[in-house]
Amino acid sequence: MTFKETMNPKERCLNALSGLKVDRPPILNPTNVATVELMDLVDAPFPDACRDPELNARLAATEYTELGFDCITPYFSIIQESSALGCEIQWEQKDNWPTVRMTNPIWKNPEDVMIPPNFLKHQDSIAITDSIKILKEQYGEEVAIVGKTMGPWTLAYHVFGVERFLLMSIDNPKETLDCLHRLKEISVLFGEAQIDAGADVLTFPDHATGDLVSGKYYEDFLLEIHQEMVEKLPVPLILHICGKTTDRMGYIAQSGMAAFHFDSKNDPQESMDIVDGKIRLVGNINNPETLYSKGPAEVRAEVYQCMDAGVQMIAPECAIPLATPLENLLEIPKAVRDWCSERK
Repeated sequence: MTFKETMNPKERCLNALSGLKVDRPPILNPTNVATVELMDLVDAPFPDACRDPELNARLAATEYTELGFDCITPYFSIIQESSALGCEIQWEQKDNWPTVRMTNPIWKNPEDVMIPPNFLKHQDSIAITDSIKILKEQYGEEVAIVGKTMGPWTLAYHVFGVERFLLMSIDNPKETLDCLHRLKEISVLFGEAQIDAGADVLTFPDHATGDLVSGKYYEDFLLEIHQEMVEKLPVPLILHICGKTTDRMGYIAQSGMAAFHFDSKNDPQESMDIVDGKIRLVGNINNPETLYSKGPAEVRAEVYQCMDAGVQMIAPECAIPLATPLENLLEIPKAVRDWCSERK
């Protein structure tokens, strides 16, 4: 029997994030799906599409118009706030991600943390908020608009430097917490600005990844802050942390976040068992091996694995490689619909 959809993408996404019934799991990427092929298709290349609202909106819309996903996510990188704070940025070209230059961190101590008075008026803040306004006007009734605001752990890496901040977390946990509580105000400020611009949902990347810190770090440094973010930002929040995270998923499930966007290093069924219905999961199709290097058959197999495990929202595990073939991305919605048809 052919599967028939009964919801529009926006209703589907928001219902799924609220734990309500959906006709099928939404297909989305809470980080982004920008590729060189899509940039060429709509003439919106990096780095300009990261800094110009109209180009940003044009490229972001392809997630819905070309790929058939259920949301539009216009914040492509993880450095917009850091640029507005004064970090030095390597903007690269269309085939590479912009990054923060870590050689000269702008701050050393908690007391240095300061939000510039023009933070929300900086070009790289406006690029996102104005893009959201454009997308809201064009697509806001039919598809979910997903903003993104960096969590304090991610910001700390950028403004203090990864090595310095991680050493601080070992040598002086109290000072580390002071830094995080000061930085969280940036997360709230930029999140609120995107909500005011029309964002229905916010992704909240906070890269306390298993590759660098233990699960206990999440409990000690971030759990309480993430619970506070849920109170302060009045839209569904999707927490994103890369890497192996099964050792902290139990804590993440206590955060109050609407969902957790998880990495392919975590088995879908094991992850679902750990969170035990206390938080919804988004994921977790592998990027470098499957979406970038393999073909539609392997993509389909991973989608089916997630669907069989009951993962509530199907997505690539993180921001996809910029050279990802479009046929592999298009296979994700095809596979979701086929899975639904086969089980009707």
